[in-house]
Amino acid sequence: MARSSVLARAEKVEPDPSHQSALAATARLAAESVEVLVRTPDGGELALPGELVRILLASAGELARGHAVTVLASEAQLSPTEAAELLGLSRPFVVRLLDAGDIPSTNLPGSSHRVVRLADVLAFQQRRERRREGRRQIADALEGVDLPS
Repeated sequence: MARSSVLARAEKVEPDPSHQSALAATARLAAESVEVLVRTPDGGELALPGELVRILLASAGELARGHAVTVLASEAQLSPTEAAELLGLSRPFVVRLLDAGDIPSTNLPGSSHRVVRLADVLAFQQRRERRREGRRQIADALEGVDLPS
């Protein structure tokens, strides 16, 4: 049975520039001090739980900065191709990362096809960004140092 694309099924929201100021104001709110009520079709109201309020406020911040927001569960399982797409890397390079264990993966039952948890892809991306930032700081520090020839 073919696996449908996790990314294709994900809810993606594009920013509307006309809402930028309202989104920015919303993003500045502290989740602990906000209560979000949803009006139901029958006129009732439902208070959203804190974790959903945090998602809404974080999403508002990204939309205010002009970024699209895609909603996916951290436990979503991605194909190596989808992981490569998210990381902006080639699929063969991601496969080498999986082979090396840099990104954990598991085989689908009864198959040689692998899947990767979104949380593991995001953790790899964070480690990669930290290393890149560290190298940049070292390069900046060395730029002003007079090294012997």
